[in-house]
Amino acid sequence: MTWVSLIFAGIFEMVGMFFMKKSNGFKILKPTIAAIVAAFCSFYFLSVSLLSLPVGTAYGIWTGIGSAGTVIIGIIFFKEGVDVKRLSFIGCIIVGVVGLKLVS
Repeated sequence: MTWVSLIFAGIFEMVGMFFMKKSNGFKILKPTIAAIVAAFCSFYFLSVSLLSLPVGTAYGIWTGIGSAGTVIIGIIFFKEGVDVKRLSFIGCIIVGVVGLKLVS
């Protein structure tokens, strides 16, 4: 359940960033509320995972999932640029997340 909580934390981090972008600087109410709720859920699930995981491992994986996922969301939904270098560095983040999982 610890790892499932951490994955949920990362997913909610991505959802929060999506709605933060949609909120136009917190000027649009519904996406602002969605961003706040998603952030709360992300922190909640991260805190649940911290009951069993070392803080460095959990935080590294949480930020890795959130970062890589948010870049992918930006590419898909906000038409942000994509090139080989950008995808290579996302791959590095994913390899680091997997590595942290394997050594924990």
